[in-house]
Amino acid sequence: MLKIIEHAKIWIALSLAIIIVGLGFTFTRGLNFGIDFKGGTQVVFEFGKEFDKQKADDIVKKYSPNAVTNTVNNTEYEIKSSDLTTEKVNEIYDVFKKDFKIGNKAIVSQNEIGASIGKELTQKAFLALGVAFICMLIYIAIRFEFKFGIAALTALIHDLLITISVYAIFNITVNSPFIAAILTIVGYSINDTIVIFDRIRENAKFMRKSSPTEIADKSLTQTMSRSINTTLTTLITIIAVNIFVPTVREFSFPLIIGIATGAYSSIFIASPMWVLLQKFGHKKKIKKA
Repeated sequence: MLKIIEHAKIWIALSLAIIIVGLGFTFTRGLNFGIDFKGGTQVVFEFGKEFDKQKADDIVKKYSPNAVTNTVNNTEYEIKSSDLTTEKVNEIYDVFKKDFKIGNKAIVSQNEIGASIGKELTQKAFLALGVAFICMLIYIAIRFEFKFGIAALTALIHDLLITISVYAIFNITVNSPFIAAILTIVGYSINDTIVIFDRIRENAKFMRKSSPTEIADKSLTQTMSRSINTTLTTLITIIAVNIFVPTVREFSFPLIIGIATGAYSSIFIASPMWVLLQKFGHKKKIKKA
């Protein structure tokens, strides 16, 4: 039987170290919010054929180092940047005409995106997360018990903080796909946690004389292979998408971080937190007695 709960301090310390460093970067340097939040310019070029994206990126970066680029349908090239003026767009266009032999009507669209859209998006994202957290807490409290709900939400908050910390530490651009990925991570992580909690509940019925630590360790041992296999198969798929489909990298990259972190937290954070709550509740009963 695996001894995971006994080393809970190590797992929690590792997570806290990453979160503290990440929050340090977040509060000092701030997150690198992209055009969807700060506002800016979005331009789409039609090349009419497949083209060398890396070559196009090298040209764009000379005029706007922080620009985010994507290919659409293999022939369209999208640029998003918070500091891309009309003059810079024209200069980029001139270079594209020379290097890629595109015509005088290659600009499909050019739009200015206001920062107010980002504020509205952030507010709705926080609202969605809040509603999701409350609904999940109620569901888990009814299906299991309130302590399971608190432990599961602790793991979810851990996953969100780790994902945000990675973005803050490596100064990765945060755009609207990041919000969608965060909501997806929440759903995936809670599903993995519930599988483990269901096993803990079943074992608790037949291990009434065992301690919460023994029950959790046995349950984790029984579900470990399932958690690892599910996570690996999911990660392999998403990593493949991230490598071979560049247009969805802003969505797939945070998913990779979140799913890996979600599997970790279900095993090494949620279960130890449940054991801690069980021991705390037991101590309170003894004091009252």
